[in-house]
Amino acid sequence: QVQLVESGGGLVQPGGSLRLSCAVSGSIFSIYSMGWYRQTPGKERELVAAVTSGGTTPYPDSVKGRFAISKDNAKNTVYLQMNSLKPEDTAVYYCNVAGYNRAWQPQNFWGQGTQVTVSS
Repeated sequence: QVQLVESGGGLVQPGGSLRLSCAVSGSIFSIYSMGWYRQTPGKERELVAAVTSGGTTPYPDSVKGRFAISKDNAKNTVYLQMNSLKPEDTAVYYCNVAGYNRAWQPQNFWGQGTQVTVSS
C-alpha cells in the first residue's frame, strides 16, 4: 500500500517562505516522476514542479525563480521550497508520484493535500 503524507502547509504573509514535505511509504516498482501540483476552487489542478529520472522539469512562469523541488532518496521524501510567496500562490498543494508496477502498468499516487494560504 503506497501512501504519500504531506506536511508543511499553513498561513504565511506575502513575501514569506514555506517548505512542503511529502513522505512516500510503500513500494513502487519503478518511479519516473515525483512532483507537486496545486489547485484552487473552480480551477484545474496545475503542475508546480516535478523531478523525473531525467532531471527537474521546467517550472511554470508563475513560480519560476521562487519555488524549488528537491528530493531525498534515502528518506523517500520530496520537498517543495517556496520563497517570496504571493497571495496568488494560495491553494491546496498535492504531492504526486507516478511510476510502474512490476507488470509495467502505470500507477499514479496522490497525497491528501495541504493548504497553503498567503495573506497579510
